[in-house]
Amino acid sequence: MSSVSLWFLPRARHQDCILEYILPTKPKRAWDNQGSISLEIVKNTDNHPGKADTCYNSLQITLPCHRTMSEQMISPETQPEEAITVEVQPVHIPEEHREDIGPMDDNVAESWRYNPQVINDYYRRRPLEVVGRLIEIALPVLSFVIGIWSDKLRGKSPKNEIRRAVQLREMLTKLGPTYIKIGQALSTRPDLVPPLYLEELTTLQDQIPSFPNEIAYRFIEEELGYSPEEIYAELSPNPIAAASLGQVYKGKLKTGEKVAVKVQRPDLIRCITLDVYIMRSLATWVKGNIKRLRSDLVAITDELAARIFEEINYLHEGQNAEKFAQLYGHIAEIYIPKIYWKYTGRRVLTMEWVDGTKLTNIKEIQTQGIDATHLVNVGVQCSLRQLLEHGFFHADPHPGNLLATPDGKLAYLDFGMMSNIEPYQRYGLIEAVVHLVNRDFESLAKDYVKLDFLSPTTNLEPIVPAFSEVFGNALGASVAELNFKSITDKMSAMMYEFPFRVPAYYALIIRSMVTLEGIAIGIDPNFKVLSKAYPYIAKRLLTDPSTELRDSLRDLLFKDGTFRWNRLENLLRNAKDSNDFNFEKVTDQALDFLLSDRGVFIREKLVNELVNALDNFGRRTWFNLTVNFRQQVGLAVQETPPELLGDAKSFEHLRNIFSILQETKGFDAMAMVPVMTKLIAKPETQQMGQKIAEGLLQKSLARLIRYLVLEFDRPNHQQNGELSKALPAAD
Repeated sequence: MSSVSLWFLPRARHQDCILEYILPTKPKRAWDNQGSISLEIVKNTDNHPGKADTCYNSLQITLPCHRTMSEQMISPETQPEEAITVEVQPVHIPEEHREDIGPMDDNVAESWRYNPQVINDYYRRRPLEVVGRLIEIALPVLSFVIGIWSDKLRGKSPKNEIRRAVQLREMLTKLGPTYIKIGQALSTRPDLVPPLYLEELTTLQDQIPSFPNEIAYRFIEEELGYSPEEIYAELSPNPIAAASLGQVYKGKLKTGEKVAVKVQRPDLIRCITLDVYIMRSLATWVKGNIKRLRSDLVAITDELAARIFEEINYLHEGQNAEKFAQLYGHIAEIYIPKIYWKYTGRRVLTMEWVDGTKLTNIKEIQTQGIDATHLVNVGVQCSLRQLLEHGFFHADPHPGNLLATPDGKLAYLDFGMMSNIEPYQRYGLIEAVVHLVNRDFESLAKDYVKLDFLSPTTNLEPIVPAFSEVFGNALGASVAELNFKSITDKMSAMMYEFPFRVPAYYALIIRSMVTLEGIAIGIDPNFKVLSKAYPYIAKRLLTDPSTELRDSLRDLLFKDGTFRWNRLENLLRNAKDSNDFNFEKVTDQALDFLLSDRGVFIREKLVNELVNALDNFGRRTWFNLTVNFRQQVGLAVQETPPELLGDAKSFEHLRNIFSILQETKGFDAMAMVPVMTKLIAKPETQQMGQKIAEGLLQKSLARLIRYLVLEFDRPNHQQNGELSKALPAAD
């Protein structure tokens, strides 16, 4: 047994009452060494009409502890009910305590997890509260809608579109935290919002004044069981930052560590749940009555609400920070601050203070001798691992959340908005980028189906040429010219025209990558995120052992049974520039795959390609010998047959590939000798060698037979000099 920091219980019954909401004991929370805590519980009285709300204190909770402190704090509901023993004594709840609890004093408050059914049940019983908020929302929204309608009637829509976009941004800001988050989410939804509005909404920032210190200090005491003076040696007299969900103080612990203390805004649950209820009700009506709308507004609302609920639970944010540090903290030049769990609760987060400079403050960074462009590239590489390797990513990397530390590291802050990408989505994104770079728009359209942008029943015929038109010129001559924002802008217009729907996970990816590239362009106008990203993507495609990416590599390199050497050359050229690309590792993985059962298809195709390349080499050698002989004896020299010129490209690609490998980190020609020795001893390699020899013999015999037939069919005076012509034509 060990001490547990526990905020919520699974539902437990006591004297026929459901114990729902837990508050910390005042003035201090009692701890012991047996895994027990004294807490206050507020009982749900909905099933007991006529009874006043009742508070239970002197509650003893005993349960075994097998997990880390942060895991206990964030997910206590996973403990079995039978592990909990409860001894309670009823006490009346003071009036001020009822205000702290707010209206959501049942299941919503118990879990702090988004539950639309609970919210619906609650607000259906409170129509006056809903109507009051509806009036607050309806007046500015009606003014906005009338303005758009008036513009259309007067034919001034294009002229006033920017003005209306600004009006929308200002309206969302005034409506409060929920609508600020809605606007930020809409800025990544090209399937819902026209391009000009998207551009304006990307500038939407939290512009809400701070709330009084007295409320913040009260929350600290209620959450942590101690007054701020008992916990912190220092605390800034005013917040150093304020946003829609909370505000931040700079402080110092009694033990000397500098910390950032984030305190949540009062009445936040009430505001958010009421706004979500209204939005979801409207979305449900739209879904049932407007069939032309492609996107599921109810699902979008639920996704947004779930994210907001996660953001306002600071225990969840602390757990996110620890997980982020576990996955990415080992990356060189990345820094993630520590969470002080002893001083963290649902509404208060105490995190290590990080001294640093915003990446947008270029002059200050340069005066410290730090290469800002390099730090942005570090951020890009870290984001790639978030998105494509582990799938757990920071969805809000705005300038305030990324700092350059004095020792030249990139520090991540604010882990409230995080998201996950499933493996099939990660693989699909890699495939889509590779197909985009290689201008394989037919495959790109299929990728969008796999990634849930398009329905499986969608007719792709008109979409493929649209991709070609949108990206044909945007891609430029090389990967180095790719610009993420220009591509997303063009895609936005296309998505508004065709039946695309943007999955929620991709909306957050757009937000993350566009924001990161925006910071990068502010530092270096020529910075291209995709240019920096493609080496990593090429490396993943070449080295990832997953079945999905192996199949993608095969599809990329082979078309109609023909090996596309230029694509392999392009992949290797880009992959060698990746920070962690290693030739020895790639060689081992490639040979293991090639000689496995899954590599049978590639072995067969590779045999054909090697037969053609070696045969071409022999024919070219023979042709060059005959040319030299003719020159020496004074005979006319034949032009190189087109067949030999075309076939020579494969051999040229092989030489280019070998040159690239020589430049790759880890390449050592001498170290390859034992590898080749073991390789030759493999039965699969010997079978390949046998098939190559058989293929060359078959081609030689076919060429000889063809030559003999031509010799018998042609007049004697045409036989002179025909040998060199006949040789390249044989197959």
